Amino acid sequence: MTSKEKVAALREEMQKNNVDAFIVYSADPHMSEYLPEEWQERAWLSGFLGSAGFVVVTNDKAGLWTDGRYFTQAAIELDGSGIDLFKDGMEGTPNYIDWIISVIPSGGKVAVNAVAASNANWELLSQKLNSKNITLVDFPLLKEVWKERGTPSANPIFVHPVERAGKSVSDKISAIRQKMEEQEATVHIISSLDDVAWTLNLRGSDVDSNPVFLGYIVITKNDAVLFTGLEKMEVAARKQMDDAFVKMMPYEEFYNYLKTFKNEKVLVSPNSNQQIFETLKTDNQFIKAPVPGNLMKAQKNEAELEGFRTVMVRDGVAMVKFLYWLTHNAGKEAMNEYSIGEKLRGFRAEGENFVGESFGSIVGYKDNGAIMHYSAKKEGSKDVTNEETILVDSGGQYLEGTTDITRTFALGTPSEEFKRNSTLVLQGLIRLSMVKFPKGTKGVHLDAIARLPLWMEGKDFNHGTGHGVGSFMNVHEGPQNIRKDLNPQELLPGMVCSNEPGYYLEGHYGIRHENLIAVKEAEKTIHGTFYEFETLTFCPFFKETVVKEILSENEIAWLNGYHKTCEEKLAPHLDGEVKEWFLQLVSPL
Repeated sequence: MTSKEKVAALREEMQKNNVDAFIVYSADPHMSEYLPEEWQERAWLSGFLGSAGFVVVTNDKAGLWTDGRYFTQAAIELDGSGIDLFKDGMEGTPNYIDWIISVIPSGGKVAVNAVAASNANWELLSQKLNSKNITLVDFPLLKEVWKERGTPSANPIFVHPVERAGKSVSDKISAIRQKMEEQEATVHIISSLDDVAWTLNLRGSDVDSNPVFLGYIVITKNDAVLFTGLEKMEVAARKQMDDAFVKMMPYEEFYNYLKTFKNEKVLVSPNSNQQIFETLKTDNQFIKAPVPGNLMKAQKNEAELEGFRTVMVRDGVAMVKFLYWLTHNAGKEAMNEYSIGEKLRGFRAEGENFVGESFGSIVGYKDNGAIMHYSAKKEGSKDVTNEETILVDSGGQYLEGTTDITRTFALGTPSEEFKRNSTLVLQGLIRLSMVKFPKGTKGVHLDAIARLPLWMEGKDFNHGTGHGVGSFMNVHEGPQNIRKDLNPQELLPGMVCSNEPGYYLEGHYGIRHENLIAVKEAEKTIHGTFYEFETLTFCPFFKETVVKEILSENEIAWLNGYHKTCEEKLAPHLDGEVKEWFLQLVSPL
């Protein structure tokens, strides 16, 4: 079926059930960003494969809302689907709820699948629709349309040892119970997959590139219960749960277990699915607040930070070998964007404890580099030769940690315009790397530092400057970030973020430079405590695309110092022609 045919089939179900609009969020029961195959409903329906966005279908209209990372990609993938693109956050783009109200009649009915919709979205939607005499109902209509939906994986659940986690399961649960007590909660529900895996020091592979498994945790004053596929638990994982006094029950029993609670004060995130709230709402009180473990997870302990430092050397070596191969073979042998991504994965796989990619590699050659989250297909991806420029954004999952790195460089002779813009982007990365900031600073306060070189020339980029990164965990992690949006979460020691300014000229090229950075204490003065960033990533930048005159003396000193550190960390693991080339790459500017 084409997307147009799928939308038509959905409309038939809507008409049978007197539904005027149906919303397909990009979500699973755990509100994951990256979804198990069986929950990729929006992608299946629309053909749009980005990680963010949702579709609204009415009887005669359909629209997809997504953010600036995906405007170009969505326009291409929605072509011929009959689904209009709404550029979220852009002037003139209507809020999706306001749009629904404008196109369906008073007294109408809007449906969503409550198990794949967050309570926060449900409450806002319900409130605004009710004010216009429109009813919101739980109705999983796609169950009748998507006949070939997959089934959950049977991949094993295994132990993430305390030596790498830095904290035991029992200690984590005790810390969570203390937060529950502070909030007077008697029951706590953890439904986000990365929080489940972090709390129990377990890992899995139920979601591509994310070492997580399908599961829920319920914690009370005396009990902790894991709901998951019990047949998937390795022997060591079962023993770890027994040793920490965590009970285990089948995944399917979760909602039945919730029905046993009466007169409880339930601490649950408003980002949990609405079905949880529907199950508990009659006889219990809700304390809607972030999962306490989420912030604990974000502040990496020393064992986790050391894991990052270890894998960054391993990943840096793989990247240097890859960059040598690509720059020396482009134009000499047949290759395309997809095969280049596979080649990079092969270099990483040579490293110890490599588990897989941390996300699908983004390899954008020439104008495809301007598609921010471009994904090259196995069939039909662009051939790559020794001309113009290429953007490579990739990362690895290792047992000790997670990596995410972007390098943009020339395979041919770069234009002066490209070199200037590439230097402005690099200047933004350097400035953010060098910054010192007082305790209490939030990501939004630092975002402009990375953008300022571009802003001064009337340029900008339409994505965040930085996202949190997990420890052998999801490559996108909260609650912190560095972006224009106002996020109340302050930056705290141990938090790991990406530092990835960019610049994109649609139809020509894209530029993004990215390292990972960790917050650490710098000093205490009479004005308070100040923090700074430790740069974790070790991989050189290409000096041939740097316009030295744009950079200040301090910025040049930072770049030379960074390259010296790369030399110290990586050179001992390189040899032959690769090492000789690398030493030229890291020589002073």
